[in-house]
Amino acid sequence: MEVFKIIIDWLSLLAIPLMIFVFIGYGYLKKVRVYEVFVEGAKEGFDVGVKIIPYLVAMLMAIAMFRASGALDVLTWLASPITNFIGMAPELLPMALMRPLSGSGSLGVMSELMSTHGVDSLIGFTASTMFGSTETTFYVVAVYFGAVGVRKTRYAISAGLMADAAGLITAVLISRLMF
Repeated sequence: MEVFKIIIDWLSLLAIPLMIFVFIGYGYLKKVRVYEVFVEGAKEGFDVGVKIIPYLVAMLMAIAMFRASGALDVLTWLASPITNFIGMAPELLPMALMRPLSGSGSLGVMSELMSTHGVDSLIGFTASTMFGSTETTFYVVAVYFGAVGVRKTRYAISAGLMADAAGLITAVLISRLMF
């Protein structure tokens, strides 16, 4: 088990630098002016950022209303039989519920879990793994689909939520295995 953990630690350290070298190397092999293409993409990203502001404001307002109304607490209580079945600590449920809604909201929940339980705790380790293993499905659908004008999102939401469920369950199992 210790060897597996060492291998995962090394892969984690090397993943991002390797991806950068692979992308730059691939662009060099294809004779693409990588820096100029990067700058052009950054300009387009700014335009997209301006377009998504209304969707972002609507999403953040909905999340704030969800938390302030106490609905998150009710959902936490209702889902506790399921979390107990998969071995997830009940403290992690707000993270699991918030993650598909908002990256910044789930980051706030994760920060709260870290300050309460500690960074090196099983809850902190699992929350971090959950954060990295899932996507902000509703945020992506609301913002990015809205930016490009996609209106029919029924299948994208169900597929995204299934992927989030798989990521959450796997994060809990891997964290319990490695901690």
